[in-house]
Parts: sequence; structure tokens; C-alpha cells
Amino acid sequence: MPFRTLDTADLAGKRALVRVDFNVPVDGGKITDDTRLRAALPTIHYLSTKGAKVILLAHFDRPKGKVVPEMSLAFVAEPLGKLLEQPVAFAGDCVGPAAAEVVNALENGGVALLENVRFHAGEEKNDPAFAAQLAENGDLYVDDAFSAAHRAHASTEGLARILPAYPGLAMQRELDALDAALGNPKKPVLGIVGGSKVSTKLDLLNNLVAKLDRLAIGGGMANTFLFAQGHDVGGSLCEKDLADTARQIIATAEKSGCELLLPIDVVVAKKVAPGVDAETRELSQVQADDLILDAGPKSAQRLIEAMDSSQTLIWNGPLGVFEVPPFDEATVSAAKYAAKLAKSGKIVAVAGGGDTVAALNHAGVSGDFTFVSTAGGAFLEWMEGKTLPGVAALEI
Repeated sequence: MPFRTLDTADLAGKRALVRVDFNVPVDGGKITDDTRLRAALPTIHYLSTKGAKVILLAHFDRPKGKVVPEMSLAFVAEPLGKLLEQPVAFAGDCVGPAAAEVVNALENGGVALLENVRFHAGEEKNDPAFAAQLAENGDLYVDDAFSAAHRAHASTEGLARILPAYPGLAMQRELDALDAALGNPKKPVLGIVGGSKVSTKLDLLNNLVAKLDRLAIGGGMANTFLFAQGHDVGGSLCEKDLADTARQIIATAEKSGCELLLPIDVVVAKKVAPGVDAETRELSQVQADDLILDAGPKSAQRLIEAMDSSQTLIWNGPLGVFEVPPFDEATVSAAKYAAKLAKSGKIVAVAGGGDTVAALNHAGVSGDFTFVSTAGGAFLEWMEGKTLPGVAALEI
């Protein structure tokens, strides 16, 4: 997909409306994780040093089109200013006189944060009139919020139809990584999809089996596939009503030439608790009161061997109940091996989704993957092959 790039933009003295994701976790009015603020810093720095007036647009929580004081973005301005090492002005509205006054007072290189765009009903409705009001404060639009790109809202899609639109640096990095993983990957491509339920990842599985060379399925969803193949899964989490769907996915994979890697051995226990007695079983040995909580060592080794013969890895979802040791072993061993290959340049390893990021952090390797997306829903929809409105709107 062709996009404009910021290095081609005339920025000096221009008002750059930048959509960022500042929907940060908060406790008692304090930010508990500033990852999303830090993600926006390179784009803000770049625009500021080029002499642009940087005007930040963001949402926080779900005020549903009304002004909800406790959902104001005012609390973000000070910590953001500390990270930027420059003051950040705050406007009490994102449109109208309050916004215009702050924007007009900005000097070249200055930074302002406007109030929560979701305080206006026109934001989530993608109302063209509201988008036009937002556009009054900008000469160009920069989207640096891939995590909101699956939503066609005024500040993520509508604005890009009005002003010259550019992906921000974080957005560009995400798009490049995703293109390297699924758009135009080095083959063979191996996918890992885990998590608890097939029902939440049907579109994802159907899209991937048509595109990948190999797909490893783990986590609770693997139990549904094992059950569909006639294996006893004991008392494990299993969507038995989706057995036919699982069989259809297996058939589609076969037809598409995608090798499915399902567990060949499993780690079981009688309950989910730290330090419980865990046993490794062959599939034929699973007992009626067993809970399958992780892939077994043979399955993990086979996955590692599949990585060795792949050039691209795309990963979404853990292989077991990684939050409760010892059921983290398959996820940790696979993550560490993938990270080793990625660090040595032998594989392009891209991962994303909330549980996946947590699992890679647990394994201590999230910094060693080629790219780890924190975008959640947008990453998943992209993996499902869906068009993301916020990305499509940036195309030239």
C-alpha cells in the first residue's frame, strides 16, 4: 500500500494534528504504565524538531459522546511533558474556541494536547461535520495510533479524508512489520495461534490456513481440534459444539497446503494452581478428570524444529496457561528459541495481541523479537485479513 512519508512533508510552521493512543491504564489518577506515551515520542520529537506545531488528538476510556470530567485527558499533559522534556499545553476541548486558543498560541516546535475526542458524539459516529471541526486546527494529519486503526472514527479515518495524511513513525514501523509478516513475507511462513477459545479466532484461523505454510495451534483452542479428531480431552476447556468447524478448518488447511501442527503430547493436572502435580501424557493417555494446561515437550520440540525451517514467524496467543507455572514451559521455550533466531537474523518474528505480549514479557524476550505489536484488536483484525479503516484512509 502506498503512503506519504513524513520525510517528504513541509513541516516548518505547519500545524500537525497527530492522532495518538493515550488510552493508558490509570490508578488513582496516576498512569501505571506509560508505554503508550513513550510510543508516541519519536513522532512528536520528529515533528517538533522540524518546526511543526504538534497538536495531539486522543481518546480516553468510553465517555459515549458526553463530557465526563473523570475521563478528561488533562492528567496526561504533565507526565508527557516530562518524557518530552518540554511543556505540553492542554486545551479543555478538542474543537471550538478552547482548542483554537491553545493551538494559536503554539510556537513552532511547541506541543499541545487537546481534550478527549470521545467527549463529542461525532467522533465515534465518524461525523464529517465533526471531522471538519477537528481539521480547522491542522494543516496536515498524522496517524500514529495503529491500535485504533480498526475503528472508522472521525479522528482515525474522517480527518485523513480532509487533510494531507501521513502515518506517524510508530504507525509506519507497525505497517512495515506487518507487511514483512503477512503482506510480502519471506517463505516458509510459520504461524502460532494460541489462546483459550476457537470461537474468538475463527476469522483468524480461516485467513491464516489459506496463507501460511505451517500453523501451530496451542492453548485451550487446541483441545477443540484434538476433540474434533477423536481424542479424549478429559475435563479440559473445549468448545465441543465447534468440532465441525474445527474439522472444516483442518480440511481447508489440507486443501491450501498448510501443515497444521496440533499437540502430540500434553501437560495435564487435576486443577489449575501454581505448583500442582503436573504430568506429561500422550494424547491416548488423557484421563477423564485431566485438565490439559500446556503443550508437552515433544510438541514444543517439534515447534522449535518448524521454526528452524521457517523464514517468517507470526505469533498470536500462548501455548498454555503461562500465567501459572509449570504450565508456561512450552510458551517460554518456544518464545526463547524464536527470539534467538530473530536476534541472529535467521527469522523475521512478529507477535501481537495482549496475552501474547504478556507471555513474551514473562519469557523475558519481547525486546528480541523483530516486532511486537501492542495494538490488540487492530493487530487481530489485520491478521484476520480485514481492511483497517484508519490504514486505508492513509493510502495515497
